[in-house]
Amino acid sequence: MEPLPRDLPDSCAANVPPVPGAPSTVRALCAPCAPRAAALHATRTACGVRCLGPLLALGAFGALVALLPTPAAAQAPAGTDIWLADLAIRRGRIEVGAPVNITDRDGYDNQPAFTPDGRAVLYTSIREDGQADIYRYDIATRAHERVTRTPESEYSPTPLPDGSGFSVIRVEADSTQRLWRFAADGSGAALVLEAVRPVGYHAWGDEGAVALFVLGDPPTLRIADARSGRVDVVASDIGRSLHRIPGRREVSFLHRAAGGERWIKAVDLATREVRPLAPPLDGSEDYAWTPDGTLLMGQGSRLFRWDADASEWRLVADLATAGVRGITRIAVSPRGDRLAIVGDRGG
Repeated sequence: MEPLPRDLPDSCAANVPPVPGAPSTVRALCAPCAPRAAALHATRTACGVRCLGPLLALGAFGALVALLPTPAAAQAPAGTDIWLADLAIRRGRIEVGAPVNITDRDGYDNQPAFTPDGRAVLYTSIREDGQADIYRYDIATRAHERVTRTPESEYSPTPLPDGSGFSVIRVEADSTQRLWRFAADGSGAALVLEAVRPVGYHAWGDEGAVALFVLGDPPTLRIADARSGRVDVVASDIGRSLHRIPGRREVSFLHRAAGGERWIKAVDLATREVRPLAPPLDGSEDYAWTPDGTLLMGQGSRLFRWDADASEWRLVADLATAGVRGITRIAVSPRGDRLAIVGDRGG
């Protein structure tokens, strides 16, 4: 069985009907997630990113509580932090400055995305109130600001292509997961695609086309037209990391082939044709693109770039001395001068 991702909690990928009477956080759980459910209940998030075990057939919340450990006995999900570093690309070489931990607190801080002007980082955070909301970190002032403050949970903040705000995956009151949009100040929440659910992750290809990780067994990649509502299924059994490829009308994704082979691939938004790009690093699934089209990926405390000419990953930097370990998500600023990295918290 595939292990649960180490950067929990994200929005749940178990495509299951709600358990009547249960809070939105704990509707139905797969067996591997059950030991964490009580701890995650406090965060109002679901139990994982890709749950593959058999579902627990529970009819009511009381039955669920009886089967789960108490919060004191349950193991809380490991905390994550976001590091920010200067980035320079000179004559084909990538240089990374000393990373600075910009969150540095116990808890979940994850899913960074730079604003279009590169002056701030949007990210998902779960604070003392147990609510998953979107925060903004101002790079110049080093100030954190809560952007959304809603009864629902919001994840995966992504700047809109037209610069008018950002989109999120919202876990609604009935546990439905759909794509929503907000103005830059967190106001004006609006549903983008009413019929597409449950959505786990997304990436905009342009102002109309959006790539969606739709939960299921297996999860599927779908390309949707946000204006017409048309949705095409492009691939199945994909990873969560979706990105627009700079300079091309393509979106990249990680594909797990039937024989277990994994490849980072690109889908053309116009033709829906898929082409292979690179095999991912062992044990890693998150990656990012620099503005010049260089592919970056982390493994442990090390950051790598894909050398297409040599068809191999080359080491860029080992960030262990800065306290970075267990690298998962990566984001690059629009000008390619900064890097945001998510890693495990603590020693």
